[in-house]
Amino acid sequence: MAVQKEIVAGTNEDFMIVRELAVTGGQAEIGHALAEEAARSYGWRPQPADRRTARARRLWFERNWPQHHERMRGAASALGLDFESDEFFVDGLSGVPNGSACSATFLPPSATEEGRGTLARNYDFFTTSAADLFAMLSGGQPTGGAELPMASRPFVVRSKPTDGPATTVLTMDTLDGCMDGINEHGLAVVLLIADAENAGEPTSAGPQVGLSSIQLPRFVLDTCATAEEARAALLGAKQYDLGTPLHYLIADASGDCFVWERGAGGDEHITDGGGGALCVTNHLLHKHSGELPADNDETMLTYERHRRLSGETKDVLSGPGVRAAIDSVNFDAVGADVPYPIRTLWRSVFDLGERTMAARFYLGDGRYTDELVFGC
Repeated sequence: MAVQKEIVAGTNEDFMIVRELAVTGGQAEIGHALAEEAARSYGWRPQPADRRTARARRLWFERNWPQHHERMRGAASALGLDFESDEFFVDGLSGVPNGSACSATFLPPSATEEGRGTLARNYDFFTTSAADLFAMLSGGQPTGGAELPMASRPFVVRSKPTDGPATTVLTMDTLDGCMDGINEHGLAVVLLIADAENAGEPTSAGPQVGLSSIQLPRFVLDTCATAEEARAALLGAKQYDLGTPLHYLIADASGDCFVWERGAGGDEHITDGGGGALCVTNHLLHKHSGELPADNDETMLTYERHRRLSGETKDVLSGPGVRAAIDSVNFDAVGADVPYPIRTLWRSVFDLGERTMAARFYLGDGRYTDELVFGC
């Protein structure tokens, strides 16, 4: 096994410090390394488990997501635990709090001057600590304590397993899940809040059998090579959210793309790109196929951002043009009076033909890093 870690952006004087973690080896070895890093960087510890649930989860992963199953085995080894005793949940699950906002768009090869599919997204999130955020959501006042902001220590994780496709993912705080990612086949996934207006606070129900909302992108990248394979895999997978439903823009190098959504009752919806650009913000596409309504204080400008982004991407664009389009709806450019302290914390652009992820990161108001490029 080979493990390399380095700081690629930011200092203690900036809002965030971005680290890159590159791991090569078997999936169990990768899981061992990720667990050690999660404990070191985030203070992660395994949760005591109901044995019946833990065993059912372990067996579900073994059948349906063997890569994650083996990484869990490696995590248990790093902690000195008996993996098959089912006393602990040995993977880290994380929810996304109510009210964050993101925008994403995919342009197929026919819609880019370079002739390669391009997926671009803004990751818009809170600049507060978890304690201060929940104080505000509860109608209280932030304490301004010493706790770091939730999104201030992201990781770029590059995995090159001996038993699966290479992946490059970007994660806010969960090393066995991700918010953005691409694999060596040119399949890319990004997640977004699905219904900003009606999102609830994260639940404390804990791990369940199947895929959590943060694990779903890694599942797709580990097990699929094309968008059509991803459709089939998601239709066959058991899934659950953690109180805040998400939806996902998934695209491959051929230009095939779709948005995956689940309704309140668990019903599943696929919105296909139809050969053109596909844009998604923070409302359910399957509920809004026609004229979009006006925004209110709770929608986080989802409808305005969608209208603007759709207009910006209706023509053939170059790489710089795609970046300009997604920048036009970031939370520095919009200039809106939103009820929570939110900024665009990173902008990632995936070149699906080149299998690369280019990202720039928020350092403070008006300050971003230069764009950094990561390959699989």
